[in-house]
Amino acid sequence: MGWTGEEKEKTVCFSGHRDMKESADKLESRLSETVKKLIEKGYTSFVTGGARGFDTLAAETVLKLKETYPVIRLVLILPFERPYEHEKDWTNEEIKRYHELIEKASGSVVLADGYKPGIYYRRNRYIVDMSSVCIAYLRRKNSGTAYTVDYAADHGLEIRNLALG
Repeated sequence: MGWTGEEKEKTVCFSGHRDMKESADKLESRLSETVKKLIEKGYTSFVTGGARGFDTLAAETVLKLKETYPVIRLVLILPFERPYEHEKDWTNEEIKRYHELIEKASGSVVLADGYKPGIYYRRNRYIVDMSSVCIAYLRRKNSGTAYTVDYAADHGLEIRNLALG
């Protein structure tokens, strides 16, 4: 999926922890307001990695906003298909939500045939490289989210960390 420079300037990626320590409703409200402001500034593409937790919340928020702003699109960049077969502790509800997101997204890219070491970092770099803004939910410095946010900052993306309030 080749992204032109113009598309990159109108693209936002999401990165956050799988476990969120606050009410999903409160976080969804902040997330929705942040995304609305970016849409009003001309951002039209929203990219997420399809993981549980913040990625799922972000994707579902974008899909809700698409009802009001039909011009926007959600693109999923998946490390590999059926991550719930590799990762532990997926609930039936999370698996159902995952498949609904794939079905409702404007598009998706699957990076590998199956799990490979480093595939999550590759996915995270891929979504950052497509974007000019990163909306994050970063609470822990020793995490994949911290790696992604640092990578985004190093590559000049505007960072908006919703974990800061």
